[in-house]
Amino acid sequence: MYRWHNAMRWRNGIFTALFQRKIDGRWRERILSMQKKKIKLLSIIIIIVFTVLLVGGVSYGRYYTSQKKEAEKIEKEKEAQEDKENAKAAEKNADQDDIEEPATTEKEQTVEEPADTDFVKITDYIPDIVVDLKYATADNFTGTVIYDFKDAYLRYGTVKKLAVAQEKFKSMGYYIKIWDAYRPFVAQEKLWQVCPNPRYVANPANGMKAHNLGGTIDMTLVTFAGNEVEMPTAFDDFSLKADRDYSDVSETAAENARMMEGVMTECGFRGYAGEWWDYSDTTAYEAYDFEP
Repeated sequence: MYRWHNAMRWRNGIFTALFQRKIDGRWRERILSMQKKKIKLLSIIIIIVFTVLLVGGVSYGRYYTSQKKEAEKIEKEKEAQEDKENAKAAEKNADQDDIEEPATTEKEQTVEEPADTDFVKITDYIPDIVVDLKYATADNFTGTVIYDFKDAYLRYGTVKKLAVAQEKFKSMGYYIKIWDAYRPFVAQEKLWQVCPNPRYVANPANGMKAHNLGGTIDMTLVTFAGNEVEMPTAFDDFSLKADRDYSDVSETAAENARMMEGVMTECGFRGYAGEWWDYSDTTAYEAYDFEP
């Protein structure tokens, strides 16, 4: 009986050991399988995380580079725009200076415009008029210098009329050429001493007349090239050809003299009958001995 007991115990021990071993083997397999799955899952997670980090790093690098380039582009465009605006501002200021300066000058001229009775230098208001004052040189009928100034002067009211005449002549292809304008009274006295003939020189004993008043000129016409137009005679010719009859001169000279007289009359001047070159303002001025 005792032996059977021991045998049974031994058998049960063997079965228990075998069963326990079988169970341990299954658990071990399960545990290994689970560990393999964990390792595999962890590997996948690591790969995913690495991939995400790698892709993110590359994308961020590209994004950073792109943003940096874009920022540099914007900065350059901003600098270029600022340079352009500064250049425009400088150009505008320069143009404004160019515009404002004449405006100021014009304003000053408007404020300081002379009275019609004031004496003015003709070329200040008619720059393209030709001035060749015969009595400022010895190239005149006296052979001596009568006055010592080279600029021609008239009353401002007369100059305004003369400016209109100049524009009309320019439209025909001519400029006015002045041989004599304002003549000081002392010069008149000197002329009378040389030529005491009232037909050609005003007698100073009768007071200041014509040229002495600043409203009379001796003139002719020249082409734009500076050539004198054919007229009845030369300046200060004391022959009968110098009058306004024109019957004793060439047809061309007569036509030119009549054309000149027509324009000057239209602009407010009257011609002296004895000299085709002599024109006086129809507006009379009071005597005033002006010193150029």
